[in-house]
Amino acid sequence: MNDILKYIDDNKNRYMDELVEFLKIPSISSDSRYNNDVLRCAGRLKEYVIDAGIEDVRMIETEGHPIVYAEWKGAGENVPTILIYGHYDVQPVDPLNLWTTPPFEPEIRGGKLFARGTADDKGQMFSHVKAIEAYMKTKGKLPVNIKLLFEGEEEAGSSNLEKFIQDNAEMLACDAALISDTEWFAEGVPSLCYGLRGVQNVEVTVNGPNRDLHSGSFGGAIDNPLNVLCDMISSLKDKHGRITIPGFYDNVLELTDVEREGFKTLPYDEKAYCDDLSIESVNGEIGFTTLERVWARPSLDLNGIYGGYTGEGSKTILPSKATAKISMRLVPHQTPAEVVEKIEKHLKSIAPPTVTIEFTNLHGGTPVLVERESKPVDAAMTALEKAFGKKPVFMREGGSIPVVDQFRVVLNVPSVLMGFGLPSDNIHSPNENYSVENYYGGIKTSALFLDEMSK
Repeated sequence: MNDILKYIDDNKNRYMDELVEFLKIPSISSDSRYNNDVLRCAGRLKEYVIDAGIEDVRMIETEGHPIVYAEWKGAGENVPTILIYGHYDVQPVDPLNLWTTPPFEPEIRGGKLFARGTADDKGQMFSHVKAIEAYMKTKGKLPVNIKLLFEGEEEAGSSNLEKFIQDNAEMLACDAALISDTEWFAEGVPSLCYGLRGVQNVEVTVNGPNRDLHSGSFGGAIDNPLNVLCDMISSLKDKHGRITIPGFYDNVLELTDVEREGFKTLPYDEKAYCDDLSIESVNGEIGFTTLERVWARPSLDLNGIYGGYTGEGSKTILPSKATAKISMRLVPHQTPAEVVEKIEKHLKSIAPPTVTIEFTNLHGGTPVLVERESKPVDAAMTALEKAFGKKPVFMREGGSIPVVDQFRVVLNVPSVLMGFGLPSDNIHSPNENYSVENYYGGIKTSALFLDEMSK
């Protein structure tokens, strides 16, 4: 491995230059104005993989954005096959005025690379491409068989990925999936994630009168849809932080004592947590710590609400309708299907007869628990320790990666959630950034992981 690790060190500057070039492409998948940029980004990614030494690389069309797929089977039949997943699309950049530097003009400041997509997920995904290159340029081959699955719709709900996996299960057959789209517990604390919450997103619209009305002529005589919607949303949690939807907690898998004790050993500082967010204190479900609430308890949040007049000045109207977008984070053994059924039934039951309700199921993902005792997990823990010089810790995350469950169900393989992000990376927010040290360390970790899996 020494020659491979030396190659990585010798090519650090080029690796950074290429990542910067990759980040300049505004591959915002959820905004149709950027469709050509997403396509251009997929094409450039294909070129990077070919340059790394893999010849069989394809851009596969979907009903949305293309999938970049590649495979190398030169290690032989009795050697493991690793499927590496990542996504080349990025989140929108709003609000633009809060960025210190333009989101698609990458800049290094204080040991961090700032740009949209640095940590989520271009920088993390790129580490695997560069690790493959290090092997191919020094050894002429990889120690294991490799398949790459890079999608362009993760930030838009991955609406075409599940069908692609189902339709191409034989092509994607592997022994383990490797995903780097997670973060460490803290800077300087290498971490391996073993649990993710699921997600279910819905939209509810309250319809009232057939048009906007003068608040003086009609106010107090009929129900205001905005008022009704606010009342309905505020009733979805009680004063103890518990979600009030009947049956919501029926299938929740409780934390084990071992897990709760493990969480207590992590270097969590609640004051620093609050200071970073400029808040005075945390709040949530009574009876659970902050880490337990975020990692292993379900949640319900209002993501946005709109209706009526929101422009400058005032307009004294009673709006004809109001809409809210709601996300719920789920834990094992909850499912998106059962949760969406429960919230729809509940919202319709509490709506007054003076309004009508429209309910839309947007998209969801299943929660995941990864088996901690397995060869792929052992390989990842060893690789992280060798690359960063510290024993890694186990952690969960509150976010969702729906593809993990799809790999489990369709391909019948475990996933390794070996990420290199940090809590301070500002993913989905202005000034997204990625640790330069973790970028280079991630390349070495990826190379070491492939070596450990070959043993």
